[in-house]
Amino acid sequence: MYILVFFLSHWFLSLFCQTFFLHRYASHKMFSMNKYWERFFYLFTFIAQGSSFLNPRAYAILHRMHHAYSDTEKDPHSPHFFKDVWHMTMHTKDIYLNYAKYNIQPEKTFQGNYPEWKFMDRLSDMWGVRILFGILYFLFYLKFAPSYWLLLLLPIHFFMGPVHGAIVNWCGHKYGYSNYDNEDHSKNSLPLDFLLMGELMQNNHHKSPNNPNFAKKWFEFDPTYPLMRLFNFVGVIKLRKT
Repeated sequence: MYILVFFLSHWFLSLFCQTFFLHRYASHKMFSMNKYWERFFYLFTFIAQGSSFLNPRAYAILHRMHHAYSDTEKDPHSPHFFKDVWHMTMHTKDIYLNYAKYNIQPEKTFQGNYPEWKFMDRLSDMWGVRILFGILYFLFYLKFAPSYWLLLLLPIHFFMGPVHGAIVNWCGHKYGYSNYDNEDHSKNSLPLDFLLMGELMQNNHHKSPNNPNFAKKWFEFDPTYPLMRLFNFVGVIKLRKT
């Protein structure tokens, strides 16, 4: 029971940070927030993603490239140019490191005002910090796992952020249906989108990249959007009018 709660908590908290802070805020500016809340969610993303923390600036640059070059050879993670999800993910990692670690400047089109916190970026990129998170995950499993085969779940914890990204980019451009002709291969992958908090409604999102609600049809539901409406109502964020 403890392992299930821990796994689901890590899965959905990390996923929430990826879709809410990294994707909808850092990449698309679907809403604004003051500096306090930006730092709060920056720190929360670091804690939730742990060993697989993704640099917000680098994530946002890659995502804007993905929209600009969707399913072409310039797309940093289109599944249609790789034989499997592993090779796609490794290709994405190499481009990501250019902007996260090596501080290479992107093309002028993708330069912009991205959220940055240099102290947190340096801290999160330390191998000692990432390994410490991994050790904490391992110790939790060692304490509460009723069977040692459950230790096989640990690699998912270690690489939670990239795991989510790989699922979204691979499935969201290969499997499902399309509401719109976006001149790419973007798909809506129901019902898996619920497990990815709306991220797998890629066809809808590519049609309206700045719309905070990824659901379009009556049978579609974006679990993250009501949370954004709540945050907007209580004043944590201010949704951008679309």
